[in-house]
Amino acid sequence: MKKIEGMGIALITPFKTDFTVDYEALEKLVEFQVTAGADFLAVLCTTAETPTLTLEERRKVRQVVTEVVRGRVPIVLGCGGNNTMAIVEELKTGDWTGVDAILSVVPYYNKPSQEGLYQHFMAIANASPVPVILYNVPGRVGVNMTAATTLRLANDNPNIIAIKEASGNFDQIDDIIKLKPARFNVLSGDDGITFPLITLGAVGVISVIGNAFPKEFSRMVRLARAGEYDTARDIHHRFKELFSLLFVDGNPAGVKAMLNSMGFCENVLRLPLVPSRISTFEKIQDIVRRLPY
Repeated sequence: MKKIEGMGIALITPFKTDFTVDYEALEKLVEFQVTAGADFLAVLCTTAETPTLTLEERRKVRQVVTEVVRGRVPIVLGCGGNNTMAIVEELKTGDWTGVDAILSVVPYYNKPSQEGLYQHFMAIANASPVPVILYNVPGRVGVNMTAATTLRLANDNPNIIAIKEASGNFDQIDDIIKLKPARFNVLSGDDGITFPLITLGAVGVISVIGNAFPKEFSRMVRLARAGEYDTARDIHHRFKELFSLLFVDGNPAGVKAMLNSMGFCENVLRLPLVPSRISTFEKIQDIVRRLPY
């Protein structure tokens, strides 16, 4: 099994001005990211605006990414939702060739209990032909998966290999790191706290800002993991202002504004998401001019 650690990228989906998927821009972006040091790619996840893509678009995005990557880095595919049986059926009947793991988000909207979350992810892990990475993001889904539930899943199912933790709750994340089995890893789900989480024992990040700055952000992750905290902290501080702008107008509006400023894609999102406000875009442009990429 390929290692899912280091700096992974929550890949965007570039669109043309007519709102069709820009597959040529996607090819160029993926090549840029892999060449610049991305350790793995998380494809068709939240940052990709996946709910707005048709089944055919999702199939083509996955095909394009797989063809460009050519096995150079692991591919993690988004596979989650709030209908457990539908996900299980997809896992049992789908083609998972070229996929090294799935990223499965805590169910949204229906707000399950902790026991419901446990049974949901156990069903997914038991059905999945590839390893499962849990994704806890209470700010988006409306329910937090506690450290106790995460640890229960980690201990009870060997096909559950990691969690992307985006709760922002340091006590909760530290408890998971402290009490987890050795084979289970913690990945940061928030660029802004990746550096401190690695000092606690996280093994990497699934990053949004890595779309635009894979070289420098992957360098920060590698330095922090190697214990070179002073240099890693300097890079973390250089990105601090961008961290705050990434999500002020929603995700992936901020990172698409960055990529547009760098010439990688149009600044286009599909409804209900819209591009960053002009004031935010101008601030992003100013910072991008000053940062290496």
